[in-house]
Amino acid sequence: MKKLEAGSPDTKSTDIVAGNVEALKTLFPEAFTEGRIDFEVLKGLLGAAVDERDEKYGLNWHGKRRARQIALTPSTGTLLPCPEESVDWETTQNIMIEGDNLEVLKLLQKSYAGKVKLIYIDPPYNTGKDFVYPDDYRDNIANYLELTGQVEGGRKISSNTEASGRFHTDWLSMMYPRLRLARTLLRDDGAIIVSIDDHEQSNLKTILDEIFGEENFIACVANINNMKGRNDRKHIATAHEYFLIYSKREFDSYGVPLTDEQLKDYKYVDERGERYALRDLRKRGRPDRREDRPNMFFPIFYNPETKACALQRRSTNDVEIVPKRGDMSDGRWRWGLDTVRDNLAILHANYSKQKDRWDISHRVYLNKDIEGDIDEESDDDDNIQRTSKPKSFWWGGENSTDVASREFKILFPGLNPDYPKSPFLMEKIVHMGSKPGDLVLDFFAGFGTTGHAVFRLNRVNPNRRFILVQLQEEISEEVAEQTETYKYCKKNGIKPFISEITKERLRRAASLIKSGQHDQKSDFGFRVFKLAPSNIRAWEPDPADIENSLLNNAEHLVQGRSEQDVLYELLLKLGLDLCVPIETKTIAGKAVHSIGGGALIVCLADGLTKDVIESLASGIVTWREALAPAVDTRVVFKDSGFKDDIAKTNMAAILNQNGISDVRGL
Repeated sequence: MKKLEAGSPDTKSTDIVAGNVEALKTLFPEAFTEGRIDFEVLKGLLGAAVDERDEKYGLNWHGKRRARQIALTPSTGTLLPCPEESVDWETTQNIMIEGDNLEVLKLLQKSYAGKVKLIYIDPPYNTGKDFVYPDDYRDNIANYLELTGQVEGGRKISSNTEASGRFHTDWLSMMYPRLRLARTLLRDDGAIIVSIDDHEQSNLKTILDEIFGEENFIACVANINNMKGRNDRKHIATAHEYFLIYSKREFDSYGVPLTDEQLKDYKYVDERGERYALRDLRKRGRPDRREDRPNMFFPIFYNPETKACALQRRSTNDVEIVPKRGDMSDGRWRWGLDTVRDNLAILHANYSKQKDRWDISHRVYLNKDIEGDIDEESDDDDNIQRTSKPKSFWWGGENSTDVASREFKILFPGLNPDYPKSPFLMEKIVHMGSKPGDLVLDFFAGFGTTGHAVFRLNRVNPNRRFILVQLQEEISEEVAEQTETYKYCKKNGIKPFISEITKERLRRAASLIKSGQHDQKSDFGFRVFKLAPSNIRAWEPDPADIENSLLNNAEHLVQGRSEQDVLYELLLKLGLDLCVPIETKTIAGKAVHSIGGGALIVCLADGLTKDVIESLASGIVTWREALAPAVDTRVVFKDSGFKDDIAKTNMAAILNQNGISDVRGL
């Protein structure tokens, strides 16, 4: 029976370095000598692809090498489940995690690598104020402040000012490893969207180019979030922020929801009672001339009596209509012949007395796409369901910080946070980057606006799910901009931490949405987890007292941790979803847990003597056969639960004889 001990690969997050080495070994086995890389051989194999110049194009700063190494260092922590702080723990697929996001991103690698469709983050902008994110991991925030040079001996000493000499490097060193880890979590068709302002926009784009590849840059969207402008510049008031958007390899945008103003266009109702708008079938805007798309210039025949359109003349009363530009020169249709033929039923002809000519429009339905594909020569994409193609410039009241504050006050009357994100803006972002069934990640969750937006979208299209990560950052009464929030928390029984407001925001948003109309299958719950040191104790001997050291380390699990704590660490370290179903049975008087339909079976009970081994093993085998998992079952026991080595050996032997070969001790 293999033993899971502190320090073994199965008790750590994914070892990215080892994975990189194995990938290289598969591609270039001849570049390895005695298990190590021969870089001279590797250079020769790569030929002209190797750049050996001392000066290279790219962004470098003091600490970049260490930041890169931090991303590659495995984590030994765990996530402790907190059902008492959660909503709908047993059924929800949403997750909210308290803790440093660098460590959390490492812990999520085994379970969620390649599974996230959209990552949105709004990291702390580098405005000269402190940002509490470290390059190392301990247990509490005091260490974070020491690491970033913000406190000394428990007293705050400085801010990350532009005069400090490390204004950019501190921020870049904080962001770089997190973005490296985020990329591995994305699906191949996934995308990351990062909010940023002018201070670091250019630097952030450069490191995103490096991590995701310049070829995967999608857009830099300017979002007008404050029409009045903030007086934070000497000459020009800032009224906008940026969204930098990158794909992992390929990305299909699902469009942004139509605004109220756009919805006004859907004023027509067909014979079935479905709303639609009319769009001009003639192409407007370049390239709109006949010579630009010769195949997309042809006549359409309209019968004023039957109000039907055709591609051939069927009556002497038919009107021949061709696309004409404003100067009456020949234009072109948006669609080719095949698409027009397939959609004749939704075409509409209208006569303009002012222009003395006939034009053709087509119906665009609010609730469904047109039937048939757009001609491959068409460059128009305005038929997406209830959406429009995103532009590189966003503005509107629903995107503003004023609306964001108003919506926040609905949930938290009397509280006015600095520069919140609008849930309507986040709804647009999540809609653009995901569809029902997709997983959305925000690892700078703040006050939980991304989760709120997912809840809103799930009202009518359920099954999007989220993972939010937020540091348990304390709200201080002594910090001027936090005093109001601190007093609100104290008055309303909320612990003064950002992460506590995140959770309370999710609870209140879910309650508000459920009070209105929503799909009964919608998931408005979330599971809370908290970052903590591993449940598995490391060997910590006291050289002066070896005897007591042996006794103290006889139990490999941390005292005070529950079976549930250990179960969820096993999920993380063995690569299972944190929301996977867990079923519990009593077999031979011992609690046995089946995880993921029998992919993992765990028994952490004590008192496993030779008298219960056979019946317990037989019960596990029978249960596993009934579950019939699609993968080989792994069975884990608590090592100290066995009375002696004989009992442990017998258990492994019985399970092995019945086809369960992966049996481990903890």
